Amino acid sequence: MEMEGYEYESDYNYTYEGNFTPHEESVFQHKSTCSKEVLCVSLLVVSIIIFLLGFFGNALVIWITGFKMKKTVNTTWYLSLAISDFVFCVFLPFNITHTAMDEWIFGRFMCKFTPLAMFVNMFSSIFLLVVISVDRCMLVKFPVWSQNHRTVRKASVVVIIAWVVAIALSIPSTIFRDVHTYLGKTSCYNNYTSNPQSHRIIAFSRFLAGFVVPFIIIIICYSVIILKLRTNRMAKSTKPLKVMTALVAAFFICWLPYHLFILLELNHQNYDHNILTVGLQVGTAMAAANSFLNPVLYVFMGNDFKRKFKSSVLAKMENAMGEEGRTTSRYLSRSSSMDGRASTHI
Repeated sequence: MEMEGYEYESDYNYTYEGNFTPHEESVFQHKSTCSKEVLCVSLLVVSIIIFLLGFFGNALVIWITGFKMKKTVNTTWYLSLAISDFVFCVFLPFNITHTAMDEWIFGRFMCKFTPLAMFVNMFSSIFLLVVISVDRCMLVKFPVWSQNHRTVRKASVVVIIAWVVAIALSIPSTIFRDVHTYLGKTSCYNNYTSNPQSHRIIAFSRFLAGFVVPFIIIIICYSVIILKLRTNRMAKSTKPLKVMTALVAAFFICWLPYHLFILLELNHQNYDHNILTVGLQVGTAMAAANSFLNPVLYVFMGNDFKRKFKSSVLAKMENAMGEEGRTTSRYLSRSSSMDGRASTHI
């Protein structure tokens, strides 16, 4: 997720004029002013919080789903999603350091590799959210078919496909990433100077593949689930609807600002540079927050808060993940009986 803005650098080096020789440039010594800027300090604090919550939260999910629980389709989804978010959090310290120092000190290789790893996280995480949504929709809409065809092996194949597509869509972040030193400051940015049309193509393809299409699929899936639950009068409690609403809302809120400012930057000459910079900073921070919201929304909201609070952390997570299977079983048996009663009235 070290996207165009996550290092808080734009796609263009707006200040570069190219009028200084290396000798003249060496006279300048860059000094960070982050500690004197409220926004910069705030972003640092937020990034550190995201790193701590995301790193340890996802590590805990990986440990439980990978080593402490029986392997099922549900744990396969959770494990893959947690690995994706964990990888993103591992690379967050590079961006935190960059933000604090206001320059890139990790060299050309890491300038290219860091965004590759983080874009893989962005796409794989979003694709896995879509997969989970489709899986839940199939469970509710076609319970018998799902019971017969829903296997761990098939789930693993789907996860691999999602990761392969995510890697393929992330390659451009490596091709166009470059470093440049100006006035004593080294920047890591996306260099589309030689091929400006590629910037537009990449920005729109990320917007469509990384937001619009997944969001539409998620909305359709949860709409089908909600309608099915209401039709079968399953939801005496509004908790399932609240969880689904929270998932969709979190996806929309976390990712829309980032994509919006990436698209605005395509015509950066028409907008104030400071507005674009702040927008990219805030938007990418919100997108990053999705890395620790996922384990909260998909795991910790799966069980009653009081019981989770009283129980140990391990029992808490196992109960939360196991609840979906128990809920699905109850739904399937109840749905079958209701469908049977309904068929007698047709």
